[in-house]
Amino acid sequence: MRITEAAKRLGMSPRMLRYREALGLLPPIREQGAHRRFGAEELSAVAQAVELEKRFDVSPAELAFALRALSEPAVAAAVRDLGVRIGRIQVPRRALDFEQEKALRLLRNSAPGRTPDRTRGNR
Repeated sequence: MRITEAAKRLGMSPRMLRYREALGLLPPIREQGAHRRFGAEELSAVAQAVELEKRFDVSPAELAFALRALSEPAVAAAVRDLGVRIGRIQVPRRALDFEQEKALRLLRNSAPGRTPDRTRGNR
C-alpha cells in the first residue's frame, strides 16, 4: 500500500510517517522508482514504535536516538560516560575492585581484639 493509506491505517499523517522514516524508525525498504510500499511488517514496526513512545513517554526522535545508542558502541559509551558524570549511572564494578573490597573486609574482621563477623559468611 502507498503512504497515504498506510498513514490512515496507523492514525497519523503521511508527513509523520515520512518523519519516522527519516529518523530511521522504519525498515529501509523501497520499491523501484523510490516509492515506499507499506506492508504488514512496516505497519507492525510503526505500531510497535508508537506503543513504545506512549509507554515510556518519549518522542520519535528520542526513540531513534535510543536505537542509535544501542547499535553504535561509540554513542553508547559517550552516553554511559555522561550518565556516570551526572550521577544517573553508577560506575560498573570491576572484578579486581570486588576482590580488593573483599580482602579489606577480611582484614578489618581479623584485626587484633576483634572477633570475626560470621553473620555475613566471612571466615
